[in-house]
Amino acid sequence: MTALNYADIGDVVPTVTGEPAMASDANASGDLRIGKLDRRQFLKLTGLVGGGLMLSFTTPRALANAAALQPNGYIKIDATGILIYAKNPEIGQGVKTSLPMIVAEELDAAWEDVEVVQSSIDQSLYGAQFAGGSMSIPMNWDSLRRSGAAARAMLLEAGAKRWGVEPSSLSTRDSHVVHAASGRKLAYTELAAEAAVATVPDPRSLTLKKRDQFRLLGKRITGVDNDALVRGEPLFGIDQSLPGMKYAVYQKCPAIGGKVASANLDAVKAMPGVRDAFVLEGNGNAGELLPGVAIVADNTFSAIQAKRALKVEWDESDASKDSWSDAKAEAERLRKESGPEVVNTGDVDGAFASSARQASGFYTYHFVSHATLEPQNCTAWFKDGALELWAPTQTPAQGIGSAAKVVGISPSKVTLHQLRCGGGFGRRLYNDFTTEAAAIAKRAGVPIKLQWTREDDMAYDLYRAGGFHQMDGSVDDNGRITGWRDRFVTFTNDGRRPVSGGSLGPGVFPAGLVDNVRVEQTALPWKNRCAAWRAPGSNVFGFVVQSFLDELAHAAGRDSLEVLLEVLGEPRQMGRRGGGMHTGRAAGVVELAAREAGWGRELPDGHGMGVAFYYSHAGHIAEVAEVSVGDQKQVKVHKVTVAADVGPIVNLSGAENQMQGSVVDGLSTMTSLSVTFENGRVQQSNFDRYPMLRMPSTPEVAVHFVDSDYPPTGLGEPALPPLAPAICNAIFAASGHRIRTLPISEEGFSLA
Repeated sequence: MTALNYADIGDVVPTVTGEPAMASDANASGDLRIGKLDRRQFLKLTGLVGGGLMLSFTTPRALANAAALQPNGYIKIDATGILIYAKNPEIGQGVKTSLPMIVAEELDAAWEDVEVVQSSIDQSLYGAQFAGGSMSIPMNWDSLRRSGAAARAMLLEAGAKRWGVEPSSLSTRDSHVVHAASGRKLAYTELAAEAAVATVPDPRSLTLKKRDQFRLLGKRITGVDNDALVRGEPLFGIDQSLPGMKYAVYQKCPAIGGKVASANLDAVKAMPGVRDAFVLEGNGNAGELLPGVAIVADNTFSAIQAKRALKVEWDESDASKDSWSDAKAEAERLRKESGPEVVNTGDVDGAFASSARQASGFYTYHFVSHATLEPQNCTAWFKDGALELWAPTQTPAQGIGSAAKVVGISPSKVTLHQLRCGGGFGRRLYNDFTTEAAAIAKRAGVPIKLQWTREDDMAYDLYRAGGFHQMDGSVDDNGRITGWRDRFVTFTNDGRRPVSGGSLGPGVFPAGLVDNVRVEQTALPWKNRCAAWRAPGSNVFGFVVQSFLDELAHAAGRDSLEVLLEVLGEPRQMGRRGGGMHTGRAAGVVELAAREAGWGRELPDGHGMGVAFYYSHAGHIAEVAEVSVGDQKQVKVHKVTVAADVGPIVNLSGAENQMQGSVVDGLSTMTSLSVTFENGRVQQSNFDRYPMLRMPSTPEVAVHFVDSDYPPTGLGEPALPPLAPAICNAIFAASGHRIRTLPISEEGFSLA
């Protein structure tokens, strides 16, 4: 539970150089605020196209004539129908459905009349186009609503002119303009040409719907791609095929930083189906193009067979020597020493000295992989000095920039087709795979599809960072928390700042909630790449702080729910400029989850309940887990109750899916997933040593949303952080064993 800003939470959008750019630039408080548009901005952001109505909220490209209509705005209405363009990458989080739903709501279009189309990549037209940080909904909420409302106003004006009545006498419903007095109505498609030349409304005149007026938002709407997915249509990067296309693989040094000294290229080239094999030197940026050997073949099988026959002598003089066992030993030593302070309020030493009881614990969590279902891939065609990419990326504009740089052309000569991603979780924020494909395509001279294997995906991921926390706390005679110290050992790639997702900020729990708090942070040198992983930072900090809060509650002999609510205190807005956690909203979801889960009821022998809350990505989420623990430390998670306050719900089906998916993902990760390193090399090469959760172990998940008029929050990430502490606290309640290590398999526990 924390009021971390986005810089604290982790990297959201990488730049084209591979160095991360912080989304905190938008608002250092941790919440995104979308500014209001004045009339001049609105006119600039609204485009009209002859023969139909087309609106966007950025400057559109000029179109020659109506016959050359292109999907350059959010809305296109003509005599044939209503198109709404989905601007952001779809990675399974549902934005290809939810973003157009926002437009359709204010447009008053019947959803069955709408065709959703994936937009082109054009930031001059659409603004930022990326999927990360749970920001698609909050960043686009206002602009999409105004786009729909503006189109609706122009359709009303067109209807008024057609009938010779005042616009105020008209209304809209289900893709029609309605004149109630006469009983007449006209479909939007019938008015599109006239609406295209209607007066552009003053943005101040636009009346947006109140939540109780929504007809579409908040309902369960199936994903717009669901039918195509069931039919197996080629929506993903891995599905792409071009005439004359060849297949490529790329072998890099097992230890990051190694270079090719020599390779048996001639022998590989002589293998059946192999067209070429060559060395790429890399461009000095580990986030773009590492050195390695590329193989181009007639099919994937031939390419992979050739890769297995490849023998490379690596120059590892500058390669990673990272060792998890060494890092753990060093952290054990550093836990006893003070480090640089991130937070120091009150008198922690005095609180400990005068305390009635204390608790201490050393918490550890491992590195983990993104393990996307679809391994990284990209199709690329370099022809006549231009590059075309078909890429499942979360950051397409950055993919264009890095690919252009590596092949030595202007970004204007790069076209990237936005494809559905087979999972992201932060991995596809980084475009090393698109850059590799671009470099190979330039050398190959034909269209190529670069395909990573699962082993590649595990070995060259950008991992969630591991970490260590020495936690110490104190309570007074009344069982109130009086002192809190978190001595954090993290990692650094450059010696200047912690790795992505490995940095605590001044708003970390319980700063601002407990009088005496000290948080220290020491970073160990590390060469392997770390990056954003679902709910960066929060995904592990939540485990530590909410588990230790439970530990202190038990040390005080008190109910942990009671202590959590006591720490939250009176309702108030926290964070710089009031942009962080709201303790009243936090308490509201804690109480809702506890009530729905039946907190305090009598449980069967061997059962226990645990509660946890976390504020992440502007979402207030509480979870209560009920588990039982068997004789062999086998854990059965019976039910997880989730309560969320994330503002208005756009698509109830998608929102529930994200909550449930976060629980399943969090449970899978906390149970048995870890990535370890020795001599710079990843020790887990495939799912046989990285065992994902199996369906029989999936618990019942009950999701409850608070009706809220606060600005909406994304849902891809905030429900994951409370899961691990809720379950670990429940394990303690059921067994008396305090879990302080993730995955819990490190302490001998497994799922039943």
